[in-house]
Amino acid sequence: MAWEEKDNALYQSFTFKDFSEAFAFMTRVALIAEKQNHHPRWTNVWNKVEVWLNTHDAGDVVTDRDRKLAQSIDKLTAN
Repeated sequence: MAWEEKDNALYQSFTFKDFSEAFAFMTRVALIAEKQNHHPRWTNVWNKVEVWLNTHDAGDVVTDRDRKLAQSIDKLTAN
């Protein structure tokens, strides 16, 4: 699944084998987000993680910062 731009955010849903894999993914994303100083809005229920990216200090719209973080997240899930 690719990132979808809707409601002024990039959105993607990720599904994993179980909660442990989903949480490990979130941990890896958190480390990248911290390095980029750009943090996602996300939810996690069992094996599903939903991510929304937009730039708050730019008026809650999608910017290059969001696209950069999305690309970094995509590298984590590439097989």
